[in-house]
Amino acid sequence: MSILYIVATPIGNLQDFSPRAVEVLKSVDYIACEDTRTSGNLLQRFQIGKPTFSFHQHNEHRKVGHLMNILDAAQDVALISDAGMPGISDPGFLAVRAAQKGGHTVIVIPGPDAATTALVASGLPSDRYVFEGFLPHKKGRQKRLGELSEEERTIVIYESPNRLLKLLGELEKHFEPERLAAVARELTKKFEEVIRGTITELKTEFENRDSIKGEIVVIISGKGYSE
Repeated sequence: MSILYIVATPIGNLQDFSPRAVEVLKSVDYIACEDTRTSGNLLQRFQIGKPTFSFHQHNEHRKVGHLMNILDAAQDVALISDAGMPGISDPGFLAVRAAQKGGHTVIVIPGPDAATTALVASGLPSDRYVFEGFLPHKKGRQKRLGELSEEERTIVIYESPNRLLKLLGELEKHFEPERLAAVARELTKKFEEVIRGTITELKTEFENRDSIKGEIVVIISGKGYSE
């Protein structure tokens, strides 16, 4: 049977791309990419010249069949996302499930991950945590925030820079304003920063900025946590 490799890619610093990941991408027959243009730059940088096809959240259901046809033809495929680990708030789950059901081998090549990188850098408890990914934009969002406000484990949320202030305002409303939290942005890049404080302090910090850039991870302490 064929092999589906799930390969983590750098979240910023290209030196985090492991030799094993490069070796696997050079060995497979096809590479499935979240965005072929974004991945094209990475593949060119490491002189990887394998055929690619798109596999992202908007075509994942359609492209699973194409991926399975390749695996069924005794050819190996590697799945990569734009950054980080495929399947973690990125396409991947359906591909893994289909490959396993089809009798193929699935091998994960570990590497950078924004959620755990930010969690450890936050200085908040990491022994027990809940990963929420991106919250719903509209339907169910306020209900979910209310549920999370009662969570006793550390909470990890992804957010876009243009929606960060909205999220911090919602956290201030649903959680205790003095709840400890952290905002991590531009992880592993030149302007990486992790800012720690109460939810209110973080909201004030980012309200006073002219602009907010970079991928954002927000970490919130669990209910009842204190230092």
